[in-house]
Amino acid sequence: MVGFEEMRDELLERIEDLLKRKQYTALRDLLADLEPADIASLFEDLDEDSIPLLFRLLPKEPAAEVFVELDPDAQEMLIRGFSNTELKEVLDELYLDDAVDIVEEMPANVVKRILKHADPDTRKSINEILKYPDDSAGALMTTEFVDLKRDMTVEDALKRIRRTGTDKETINVCYVVDPARKLLGIVSLRTILLSDEDDTIDEIMETHVISVTTLEDKEDVAQTFSKYNFIALPVVDKEDRLVGIITVDDAIDVMEEETTEDIEKMAAMLPTDKPYLKTSVFETFKSRIPWLLLLMVSATFTGQIIARFEDALSAFAILTAYIPMLMDTGGNCGSQASVTVIRGISLDEIEFSDIFRVIWKEIRVAVICGATLAAANFVKLMLVDKMIFGNPITITVALVICLTLVVTVFAAKVVGCTLPLLAKKIGFDPAVMASPFITTVVDAISLMIYFNFASLLLGI
Repeated sequence: MVGFEEMRDELLERIEDLLKRKQYTALRDLLADLEPADIASLFEDLDEDSIPLLFRLLPKEPAAEVFVELDPDAQEMLIRGFSNTELKEVLDELYLDDAVDIVEEMPANVVKRILKHADPDTRKSINEILKYPDDSAGALMTTEFVDLKRDMTVEDALKRIRRTGTDKETINVCYVVDPARKLLGIVSLRTILLSDEDDTIDEIMETHVISVTTLEDKEDVAQTFSKYNFIALPVVDKEDRLVGIITVDDAIDVMEEETTEDIEKMAAMLPTDKPYLKTSVFETFKSRIPWLLLLMVSATFTGQIIARFEDALSAFAILTAYIPMLMDTGGNCGSQASVTVIRGISLDEIEFSDIFRVIWKEIRVAVICGATLAAANFVKLMLVDKMIFGNPITITVALVICLTLVVTVFAAKVVGCTLPLLAKKIGFDPAVMASPFITTVVDAISLMIYFNFASLLLGI
């Protein structure tokens, strides 16, 4: 089977050709065979003037699905070009959580128009969800789900699902509530279909229900999906009343956002919510320059350390040649430890209470890595640097370099595994304590170790 990406260029050419020849029926048929996400992807590479025309060729339901997949700029452009009738038709086809996402991305004048043409119930639900913090389960949920009563028969439940399920986010899982809307249990559509018509929901429902509260962090919600392999998760308020559900597609979006944010922080950049090619040069500059300035200033410490030992370097100039190797090795070792620990923290595998276990493990790893690197480096110094390149390497100088390597690896591993846990403990994002920051700290430590060993063993 040929994938979409392999056909992408060919599809774009066909669409552009059909547009030029005004073959709109053929265009409609071509788009009908594509997935909404793929159509939205194609729209990104088409001229802006073509997008409204192509969008209007789509049937109402697929059009709404494509609209959700578009980036905010394309959505805003379409909304501004919609007639009031067209806007209402799209809004009527959207699921509530998708409508909320769109409202959050649009400027105020566009939001005002969206809410004006949404039906009263949708408008009320959107406003209620918008009251929750952006990073909470409440902001992520939809109120479109199938609820059942415990005294219903399977036959009654199926009638209700057929009657109300058309506009629901999912019908694969139904939620059992009492008259006060308190969550009593869940029952899957599969269970309902395989049960006798006279069975009551009370007899077939699962009463052990894992749920989240409206104010729970959305990253924790995503981890719950990952842990239990759910397709939907109920959201309850403080009184344990069911107020909404979160579906797995929204959880996947959260995982992607959080991963992207962590990667950006680990690379010493401020997080951004725009794709790279749609981010302006100035916005990219603003996201990078704060950390670059901070790291540049912090690197002053390493310069001061080198200046302090200037006499030692002038007496043994060969020592200067190995500063980059020692600093790079220390930074790499610290980054390995920090990234591993940050991942463990993000997956809830490591807590602050595990700090001593983590340090003890990294110490043992550091001893093995340090000894291996030092042994390999000693052989290199004596065979390659001294015999082949003719560098003035003595046994004592080689010993200084190799001992520094061992202790630097040890210190880097301990610093790399400790700082993310400490950051988490005091309320900072552990991802901040990744490569650039760790490297800067370890650089200063490695230089102090290096020059102290040189002073001790070489008498300088």
